[in-house]
Amino acid sequence: MSLLSSRLGRIKPSPTIAATQKANELKAAGRDVIGLGAGEPDFDTPDHIKEAAKAAIDRGETKYTPVAGTLALRQAIVAKFKRDNGLTYTPDQIQVACGGKQSIYNALVATLDPGDEVVIPAPYWVSYPDIVLLCGADPVIVACPAETGFKLRPEDLDRAITARTKWVILNSPSNPTGAAYGSDALKEIAAVLLRHPHVFVMTDDIYEHVIYDGFRFSTIAEVEPRLYERTLTLNGCSKAYSMTGWRVGYAAGPTALIQAMNTVQSQSTTHTSSISQAAGVAALNGPQDFIADNNARFLERRDAVVAMLNEAKGLSCAVPEGAFYVYPSCAGVIGKRTPQGTVIETDDDFITYLLEAEGVAAVQGSAFGLSPFFRVSYATSMTALEEACRRIQRACAALG
Repeated sequence: MSLLSSRLGRIKPSPTIAATQKANELKAAGRDVIGLGAGEPDFDTPDHIKEAAKAAIDRGETKYTPVAGTLALRQAIVAKFKRDNGLTYTPDQIQVACGGKQSIYNALVATLDPGDEVVIPAPYWVSYPDIVLLCGADPVIVACPAETGFKLRPEDLDRAITARTKWVILNSPSNPTGAAYGSDALKEIAAVLLRHPHVFVMTDDIYEHVIYDGFRFSTIAEVEPRLYERTLTLNGCSKAYSMTGWRVGYAAGPTALIQAMNTVQSQSTTHTSSISQAAGVAALNGPQDFIADNNARFLERRDAVVAMLNEAKGLSCAVPEGAFYVYPSCAGVIGKRTPQGTVIETDDDFITYLLEAEGVAAVQGSAFGLSPFFRVSYATSMTALEEACRRIQRACAALG
C-alpha cells in the first residue's frame, strides 16, 4: 500500500517556484545567474506598513484571531472595495487568508466535487489547474492566443461551458501575460455568464493596481451587478504593497460561500498571522501614493525589456497592460540548433538553453498552458534586466 494519495499524482510542484529555486541553487553554487522567474516586486514593504506591524507586536496583538480575519482588517477590505471598485460588502462577506493562493484553494475545496469542471483561460497562473485537480475536478483549458491579446473571447467561453461547469476563473491583469480586460470586454464575458446561471465566476484581481498607459481597471461584479451573487472577488496585499512574504490575501463574495471557505480554513491554517493582518490594515487604509511611484519604475523596465527582447533574433514580445511580466513568443527559434548541436524543439528546450548557455533563468510557456512562449518577470533592477536581455540576444544570435 502506498503512503501517498492518488490525488497527489494529479498535480505537480509549482513551476514558477521551481524556476526561482533552481536559479538560487545555481547562484549558491557560484554560477553567474540572473533570475527572471520570481513573481514578486523587488521593492521593500513601505515603512508605514512595517511600523504598523511593529506596533501591533508592542500592543500584544500576538494571539489567535477569528478564522475570517480580524474585524479591523475585514472593515478595511470592505472600505477598499467601496473606494476602488464601487462594490458594497459587509465584513461577513470577507475572508482573509494566507495569501491569494489560499483564498483560491479554500473556495475550490469548498465547492468542487469529482466531475465538476472549471473553465480556465490559457495562459493561466500555474496554480489554477492544479488546485482544481487536487479537488478531484477537471480543469477545462481555453486557449487565448496572442492574436486575441491573450484574452478570453466570449464565444470561446460559451463553447467551453457545459452542464458540469461550476466556475470560470478570470485573472486581470494576467500572470503571465500582463493582459488586462477593460470594462467593455468584461461586459461581453458577463453576457455569456448571464446565459448560464449555474456558473460562478472567480476573478483574481491581485494585480489590480499594477497597470500602465492610462488603463482603467474594472472587475466583473462592478461592470455587471447581476453577477454579484455569483462572483468571488479575490485580491491581496502581496503585489501592489510589496508584501509577498506577509501572506495576506482576501476574498469577497456571497455570505454562504465565505462561511464555507471559513470552514475549510478552520481546519487548515486557521488564519493568517495576527501581525500580518495589522500590517494589512495599514496597507489598505494608509497612503497609496507609493504605488504610482513603483508603477513608474515598472513601466520603465517594461518598455526596456520589450524593446530589447524584440531585438533578439527569433523572439517577438507584446506590450502588456499590467502586472510585471512579459510573455514573448519564441516560435522563431523553434527548430534551430545550439552551438553544441542540440535542436530547440520546445519552449522548455529554449529555457534550458538560456540557463545553461547564458545563466538566465526564466519560465517556460508550457507551465502556463500556452507554447511556444516564455515568461520574464521585470520585477528586478534595470541593471539586471538589461544584462539579462543582452544575454538572451546573444543566445538567440548563436542559434543556427
